[in-house]
Amino acid sequence: MVVSDPCDVNSIIFRVRGGLDLSCRLDSTEESQVREALARAFERLRAELTSPSLVLGVCNSSVYIWPNSKLRMTPAEVTADTACGDLQQLVQANDSDAAKRPGKKKDKRNSAASVVKVQLLAEATGPARSAAPLLLRAGRKHHWLHATLPVDAAVSAHPQETVGGVAGRLVGALCSQLSDMEKSALQYVKGTSLRVPQPFHFLLPEPAGLVTVVYPAGVPDSRLDTVRQELHAKFQLPLDRPYLRRANAYHFPDEPYKDGYLRNPHLSLPPPSLEDSKLYLVQGVYSYHHYMQDRVDDSGWGCAYRSLQTICSWFQQQAYTDKGVPTHREIQQALVDVGDKPAAFVGSRQWIGSIEVQAVLSHLLGISSKILFVSQGSELASKGRELANHFSTEGAPVMIGGGVLAHTILGVAWSETTGQIKFLILDPHYTGAEDLQVITEKGWCGWKGPDFWDQNAYYNLCMPQRPKAI
Repeated sequence: MVVSDPCDVNSIIFRVRGGLDLSCRLDSTEESQVREALARAFERLRAELTSPSLVLGVCNSSVYIWPNSKLRMTPAEVTADTACGDLQQLVQANDSDAAKRPGKKKDKRNSAASVVKVQLLAEATGPARSAAPLLLRAGRKHHWLHATLPVDAAVSAHPQETVGGVAGRLVGALCSQLSDMEKSALQYVKGTSLRVPQPFHFLLPEPAGLVTVVYPAGVPDSRLDTVRQELHAKFQLPLDRPYLRRANAYHFPDEPYKDGYLRNPHLSLPPPSLEDSKLYLVQGVYSYHHYMQDRVDDSGWGCAYRSLQTICSWFQQQAYTDKGVPTHREIQQALVDVGDKPAAFVGSRQWIGSIEVQAVLSHLLGISSKILFVSQGSELASKGRELANHFSTEGAPVMIGGGVLAHTILGVAWSETTGQIKFLILDPHYTGAEDLQVITEKGWCGWKGPDFWDQNAYYNLCMPQRPKAI
């Protein structure tokens, strides 16, 4: 299933989620009979999705839609011809009312309004003829296979599109996803053991946009290389970087990250004013790591550790590794393990620099890095071509260390004709809360000119390289 670009601020994402109960009786564990029984069970679920009893409940509202029953809706003021933008405003008004209640904290994130959550429901009762109960007794042994399928479909709509049109597309997306789930279930079933199919959304480069892919639960990404190769070919994606691993899954704007770290604060910044320049920026998602996080008081010595953590988070969230972001102690232990530091280094408050960052990335993640040496800070203004090439090809954050300070470079604005440059800096020396407004307005994440650097200090830049993998 493919929908338009959800990053369009004018679009509204309708996301429907729910559970479908898959249940079938297996009279034999013979493979062909198990597959036939599963196919019949999926056929029954398809009938449920196209049944008049199917209901779409719009969350945070009193709106219910019967998409297969002449597009019946409640309340009366909502009809099939109602614009999606009007329905979104109704949901927003209810959210605003809820925020005013005692104990309710208003969500200030503007992006959350672009997603309308929908529940997958079914009408439990309806008119029916009276019938006596019927009991059946089976004399043979059999096995019941039961699982709840976690359906999760999304479509993107223009505010002027009608609710009726979106409801029909949601049903179509659900049916398409159920077919993908059936293929996955039949491919990975073994005996009476079923790998539950799980849907994942991925935001791909245009023209693909947001797509949904079904993967079997319990099967690691390392065993799905062939599946991803086929998908890369289908969506015309390059074969040198991951787009469709589970860690690449799209994070909907209305869902907070559970770990508490800010993601990509630079996206809130306006572009710098620099004549005849072009932007070269970090590609993908990273977490902002800085002083005093994780209950570690590293103020005055931990800036390079934090920059390294930001880089590791980038490789993790681009799905190059499933390892967690290393702690200060794990970073120190890695340097001891590679012979760079003595055992007493672990647990100390000693600084590290770009060379140590390179060594840790290699040892813990298997990532190679290039080191760019600059004899004095005044020369950094002439390194626009090297940095522009790095962000165009590798796209990873860059750690820069000089004197007693370390920073993270997230990009450059550079003019090839004039040589003028500005640096997008993420500052690990910040000690406050995860407040995006403070971080961007106070310059902890911001554009800096060449005079930001100590003109007389030497600098080393650690420029991590992407592994070639899908």
